[in-house]
Amino acid sequence: MKPIDSILKILRQQDGNELKLASDRRPQMFKDSVELPLTIPPMSTEQIRKVLDDLWTEHASTVGDRGEAAFTYASAELGTFVLTLRQPDDSTLEVSVRRDDGATRDDVGPATDSRRETALAGADAAKAPDELIALVTRAIARGASDIHLSPRRPPVVRINGELQTFDGSPGFDATPLIGGHDRVEHVRTRGSIDRAFDVPGIGRLRVNVYASEEGLCAAVRILRKQAPALGELNLPPHIASLGELPHGLIVACGPTGCGKSTTLAALVEHVLRARPQVLVTFEDPIEYVIRPHAQGLVRQREVGTHVRDFATGLRDALREDPDMLLIGEMRDPETIGLALTAAETGHLVFTSLHSRTAPSAVERIIDTYAPERQRQIRVQLADSLRAVISQRLIPTADGSGRVPAVEVLRVTDAVANLIRDGRTAQIVNALQAGAGDGMVVLERNLADLVRAGRIRRETAVAAANDPASLNEYLRSGGHA
Repeated sequence: MKPIDSILKILRQQDGNELKLASDRRPQMFKDSVELPLTIPPMSTEQIRKVLDDLWTEHASTVGDRGEAAFTYASAELGTFVLTLRQPDDSTLEVSVRRDDGATRDDVGPATDSRRETALAGADAAKAPDELIALVTRAIARGASDIHLSPRRPPVVRINGELQTFDGSPGFDATPLIGGHDRVEHVRTRGSIDRAFDVPGIGRLRVNVYASEEGLCAAVRILRKQAPALGELNLPPHIASLGELPHGLIVACGPTGCGKSTTLAALVEHVLRARPQVLVTFEDPIEYVIRPHAQGLVRQREVGTHVRDFATGLRDALREDPDMLLIGEMRDPETIGLALTAAETGHLVFTSLHSRTAPSAVERIIDTYAPERQRQIRVQLADSLRAVISQRLIPTADGSGRVPAVEVLRVTDAVANLIRDGRTAQIVNALQAGAGDGMVVLERNLADLVRAGRIRRETAVAAANDPASLNEYLRSGGHA
């Protein structure tokens, strides 16, 4: 019997479906999210490699090149398993083993990072039309972030915030993107549907198919498969400290396409790298595949597929021992109320909201409720809100891409009192005076980007909430 089989046999005998090994940590075994008893002592990196035996020899180079490898292992006696190997650094090795009796060796190959990612993408991973893949490949080659499809006109792509037409290309029938007759009826009766596709070698696509006077159209957002590291996003460095909060509500706001989902996914991954946590997400659809680290657990759920709606999923999740919650969007009073309750009861909650500025996000949350309930919500919000990040993406001065401009509101005692007392109009003053508390004014951030040569002055003026304030920051060297 191979060394790996001796451990997998225990997994089978205990009816577990997941085994985790990590350098110098106690091995863990789970059935769904419930940890099962396991008496194996902590294992060193070398001991884990010996357990893997020829599997390590076969896949070590891939792990070394990419930091991760995923593959199936078939045992004639024990069945089929999906293994994911991760090597965060030269001295650390992490192994995740999941039972997958129905898998074949063809199911996991170099084009997919793990069986879990394929499962998150659902049937979409296998059904992304070749025509869409070819179009996305062309769009990526031109640096596009979004594609707009219509059956009556050539595709239009967004490159660094600007729209360009694929001249000479035919219209695109979005019907195959819907996925089934029942979903076609859903679009016809309700107007739109959201889906996600996993495209090998490219990443993930978030697709909204909708009915219009031109027929079935679609908006396609091109995403990386996994969230970028927080340090890659060019955000103010102290945003990382938000992940150190023990509990509370963190809201990312801004217009559509400003990178809210990317910032939140990078933040929760940052937390997961720092300490073991149970993360439960609710998204519509799932965008980034968020990886667990060390002894953490990640449960990603798609609205309409795994849960009926945000509120139902969130209500259930509060009974599932989460440390962190990621809510794709707060859309209604019930979801907002549950998010506030979760933040008040010891959970760290990340969510997004469509609002232009950080202070207006506070007003937006309160105004969602009828007047007779707003006082109660102000009290809850004052007690649970920890920070609001407002961002937008600005074209770079050299035209090579876009860079985020950010406003950060930290809820100090003074800000909490303003929220509680209904004096939200004064939050702007607290924001401008709060640099010492880690607050960032958008105009100050824009001025810094102009002085660094990252963006043009006229672009910054167009993006500013208060152009006069921006000019003052530029004149004073950012110390206004």
